[in-house]
Amino acid sequence: MKTITITDVAKHAKVSKSTVSQYLNKRYEYMSEKTRKKIEETIEELNYQPNIIARSLKQKSTFTVGVVVANILHTFSTQIIRAIENYFYKQGFHIIVCNADDNPEKEKNYIEMLRAKQVDGIIIFPTGDNLDLYKRMKSDQFPIVFMDRTIEELNIATVMLDNHLASKLAVDRFVERGYEKIAIITTSIIHNISPRIERIQGYKDTLVSHGIQFNADYIKTVNAEEIPNALSEFFELKNPPQAILAGNDIVLNEILRFMKKHDMNIPEDVAVIGIDEVPYANFYTPTITTVNQPAIEMANQAAELLLSQINKTGKKDTSVHRLKPNLLSRNSC
Repeated sequence: MKTITITDVAKHAKVSKSTVSQYLNKRYEYMSEKTRKKIEETIEELNYQPNIIARSLKQKSTFTVGVVVANILHTFSTQIIRAIENYFYKQGFHIIVCNADDNPEKEKNYIEMLRAKQVDGIIIFPTGDNLDLYKRMKSDQFPIVFMDRTIEELNIATVMLDNHLASKLAVDRFVERGYEKIAIITTSIIHNISPRIERIQGYKDTLVSHGIQFNADYIKTVNAEEIPNALSEFFELKNPPQAILAGNDIVLNEILRFMKKHDMNIPEDVAVIGIDEVPYANFYTPTITTVNQPAIEMANQAAELLLSQINKTGKKDTSVHRLKPNLLSRNSC
C-alpha cells in the first residue's frame, strides 16, 4: 500500500505543499477557513500520517520537551505535569516525564537521557546537587527552566511559589484563631531544598512579627517515614503544640493518619493547616484549611519561558518568578 505523502495531500486538496505544511504546524493565520477545512478533510480521507522524523530533521527540532520532577507523589507535581502537557500539546509538542525521587544521581541520569534523545528543552524541579550538570547545560545554551526550586547563583529562569508568604498566611490564621504554640513539620532539608527552607523561615519571621518567640522544639524536618515519630515527639513535650503547619501535602497526609490512629480531634486537640491544596481537603472531616499554589499559572509560565528559549524569541529571561499563594479557609483551623 502506497505511503501517503504531503505532496499527495497538497495535490488532492488543490493547495501548495507549503500551505499543507503551515496547516500541520498549526499556522492557520496563513490560510482561509475554507482552505483549512479542505486540508483537514483531505488528511482524514487519505489517512495521512505526518513523518515526524522527517519533520524533525527539516526543522532541527524533535518537538519534544522533558519534565524532570523531584517527587511525582506530590499533588502539586501532578498538577504541574498535567498543565505543562496541555500547554505543549497545543503547541504541537510531546512531553517526556521523569521522576527523580529527590535522588541527584537519578536526576542526572534522566537529564543525560533526555539530552541524548535530543529533546528541545527541559523543565526541572532541581535536586540542587548537580551544579556542574546545570552549569554545562547553561553553557551549551540548552533551553532549561527550573520549577518550584531555585539555585540563585546559576541565573536560570525559575518559576516558584512565594514560600515565605505561604507560611505567613498559615501562621496569621493560627494567630487570628488564638493559637500561640504553633509547630511546623516539613520533609528533609538535607539537600537545601529551597521551598522547605523558605517556608520554615517564613514561619519563624511571622511568629516574631506577632511577638511570639519561635520554639526550636516545634520545628521538625524529617524524611516522610519519620514523620509519625516526629509527631509523637511533639505531643510528648511538656507544652505540646496547639497547632501544626504541614509543610507540604505528604506531611499533611501523615499528620491526618497520625491523628486518626491516636483518636485525636482536629481542631479541638490540635489545629492543622497544610501548604498545598489536596483533592480531599473539602470533604475530609473536618474539612482542611490549606494554602494553595496556583499550579496551572505556574506551569503555563514555565512552559512559556521554555518555549521562548526554544524558539529564541525575545531577550532570554533568567529571573526568578514568584507567584502568590492563597489561603483556602475551612474547618481544621
